[in-house]
Amino acid sequence: MVPQIRKQSPMYTDSASVTRPASSPIQIVPVETPKQWHDFHHLPFKVYADDPQWVAPLLIERKFHFMPKHNPYFQHAKAAFLLAYRNGVAVGRITAQIDQLHLDRYQDATGHFGFIEAMDDGEVFAALLGAAENWLRGQGMTRVIGPVSFSLWDQPGLLVDGFDTPPYVMMAHARPYFAPHIVENGYAQAEDLIAYRYGPDAPTDMLKKLLDRSLRRGEITLRNIRMDKKNFDSEVSMLLDIINDAWSDNWGFVHMTRAEIDDLSGILKLLLRPGDVAIAEYQGKPAAFAAIFPNLNEAIRDMNGKLFPFNWAKLLWRMKVSRTRTARMPMMGVRKSLQASPVGAALALSVIQSVRDFNFSRGVTDSELSWILARNTRVRHVIEMVGGVPYKTYRVYEKPL
Repeated sequence: MVPQIRKQSPMYTDSASVTRPASSPIQIVPVETPKQWHDFHHLPFKVYADDPQWVAPLLIERKFHFMPKHNPYFQHAKAAFLLAYRNGVAVGRITAQIDQLHLDRYQDATGHFGFIEAMDDGEVFAALLGAAENWLRGQGMTRVIGPVSFSLWDQPGLLVDGFDTPPYVMMAHARPYFAPHIVENGYAQAEDLIAYRYGPDAPTDMLKKLLDRSLRRGEITLRNIRMDKKNFDSEVSMLLDIINDAWSDNWGFVHMTRAEIDDLSGILKLLLRPGDVAIAEYQGKPAAFAAIFPNLNEAIRDMNGKLFPFNWAKLLWRMKVSRTRTARMPMMGVRKSLQASPVGAALALSVIQSVRDFNFSRGVTDSELSWILARNTRVRHVIEMVGGVPYKTYRVYEKPL
């Protein structure tokens, strides 16, 4: 029988189980007070203080992200938020979470850890991971995977290669010492996720020939998303249907709920132009799409996490008027029934090329396609056909409890 999420306080404190021989003991506490939440959200500023590639997130957005009433993830999940202190100073943080949708789908008693940030101290990593594992065991879990922050739709994986460039929007960053400390605590590689760089100098001659041949047959037609008030909701529902079908066999997949897609659609309305979402129809029916987002991280990189009092106006100008010069394609899907066919490849190529041409013709100078499972050779082949170059690797780890 699969454990159900228990309605108990997401709190853990057991200083005896996490204290290691050191000059000062480590204390793990649940995040409850305003001071502790401040420490939780500001800890990354200490971890990456001397890392020029890190981009400080907008603190107001992060605060909302962790509030159950503002994040639809918590409609089907619960989490513990934990801080590590030494001598009264915050030195690490972690979350432990259980997603009921994952349990219902996989029947595997698996929980997750996420949002791990810590100073370069093996004792701190051991304390944080041990506390998260103990909380998950107390909920009946027998396996943990992570980092997953909070879900695969959010920011999965730990950066293990590609530290020399800043992260794109909704992609994580890390210090090189994170991975060794996690492995030291009994974690093994579960999956790797690949991010591709896709610049304007990518060769397109072969791609154009393939697309021209497919489009001449008349079975594939391209269009952009309809963003008018009358059609937008039905268009978003159609995209949700395609992505849930296209990704359904992916490792760790859990379908995106209606509440989550509604939350995402609010962002789409604010940030996207019709040309940023390409839809390919096969024999008159929507069969594939790709969406590309302006790179928010480029726009906020000099804001140090602060939106007020004046950065909100700067951000609005950069996102809506001057636009960013970088963009990320976080979503691309082809219906499962077509994925193994030449038609499926043509559909994928057509939507990728459409959003690429639209953005590069309007000032974008670089983009990222992410993320793709390392073992998904079919999709990786398509991306490399259009000139994508793998340049970052994110790793998800697992451990029996």
